[in-house]
Amino acid sequence: MTALRSMDAYRSYRGLPPLAGLATITEASRQGLGIEACVTRLKRYHYALVRLHEIFTARITAEPIYELKTAFSHQAYLCAEHVEAIRTRVGEMREPPLGLEVVPDPNLEIAFDEILAAPTTEELVVAIYDVALPALDAALSRHLADTNPLADAPSVRVCRFARLELADMIAFGREAVACLVGDDAKLRMRPWSERLTAAFAAAGGLDGTGTVSPERVPRLYSAKPFVYDPVPQRDERFTDLYNQGVNAEAFLYDPAFPDRAKTLMMLYKRIREIDVPEMMASIIVETKGKPWRYYRDMSRQLWDEARHAMMGEVGFIANGVDWSLARITFNWSLRLNTECTPIERHAVLYFIEQGLMSKTGKRYEWETGVRSGDPLMATIQDYDWADEVLHAAIGREWYIPQIGRWKEALEYGDQCWSKIVSNWTSVRNQGLTDHENWWPELYRQACASWGVEPEPAALAFHQTYENTRADLKVVSASG
Repeated sequence: MTALRSMDAYRSYRGLPPLAGLATITEASRQGLGIEACVTRLKRYHYALVRLHEIFTARITAEPIYELKTAFSHQAYLCAEHVEAIRTRVGEMREPPLGLEVVPDPNLEIAFDEILAAPTTEELVVAIYDVALPALDAALSRHLADTNPLADAPSVRVCRFARLELADMIAFGREAVACLVGDDAKLRMRPWSERLTAAFAAAGGLDGTGTVSPERVPRLYSAKPFVYDPVPQRDERFTDLYNQGVNAEAFLYDPAFPDRAKTLMMLYKRIREIDVPEMMASIIVETKGKPWRYYRDMSRQLWDEARHAMMGEVGFIANGVDWSLARITFNWSLRLNTECTPIERHAVLYFIEQGLMSKTGKRYEWETGVRSGDPLMATIQDYDWADEVLHAAIGREWYIPQIGRWKEALEYGDQCWSKIVSNWTSVRNQGLTDHENWWPELYRQACASWGVEPEPAALAFHQTYENTRADLKVVSASG
């Protein structure tokens, strides 16, 4: 048989794409990265994604802008998933022990410390979306260009998937920066942006392929260690933040009220779930030393809860209702974050999730949505129910083993929840709220959009959370 004189002369069978479509013969014939070089780069991407996950999560609670709070929830979860993918890939490459907790370069650490400590929303979004994420995307792009696409196909897949979602994050960030940061402000921030860029450059680039400087870039905002702020903040659309004047569950579970009106209470319960990411962020930030899968799973649940809030937002808008009419409080997340330990917060979360598995829980909400005749509500509650089943499983894996048996874990959650409920009287006496009944105005607006008259009994509903919590358990209102 005559040897081929060149790769160009090679032909696959009947011209089929060679090499499973991964690359051309020419592309697969280059040397590419060796295992050591590949792993070194992967570890730096891993470090960047871990730090980005930390930054997004740590800033959810104190970030007042709802759209950023939900975006950070989503993007923290995406980072967590890509961290998991890289950890798996590195473990396949002759690397035990993995050494993934080692800081790759002091200037890389300084760059991410500076972003974490950014003192304003504007500086934070500029740092993340104009500097850090593009630097990571550029590093992943270089990896794809430098590695052998056949020999390193598993890493190529990891990088490609990461770049796909990074592109979405960067696109969101560019719009966010354009909306929030004016030209003058961006000009004022230029020295700080340049400091971050210099830190990445001094580290040899995010992937370490450039020239590494022995000098450390001076710290600015991170000269003092970052301190997590557990106090939830909300933008100006969220008013009367201590209001406990409308007991949504009492209305929802009362058979006397019409299903269509009940959908409004379910939408209120959904958008009110924005307080769960505010609280779960504190658990993740303040719980150290867990396996990465714990942080991945908890970040998934946190993101789901933010997604539920957005489903409530969409549901209100689709029904012609201004959701800001509802008093979407932060009382629950505020008290858990400032009065309870991380394990107590997780206990409350798990206890509530278990209650949602009952016949008056998520199945009931889905059935109510179906009966209402609103297809969107059926969809919202269908997925909300599925998510809560997943969340209960996450609790069984990561919460119950810390307490003991299931029954003990439930009892502990009940005790922890009762610890922070209710402060109905105290917040009223402090002048923080009058517990205004906002329901009639919201219900009237919905009925006007639906083209129907309000049902008199539903319109007259006025039960509060004074003596009951969300599972309708009677509590003391003396707090």
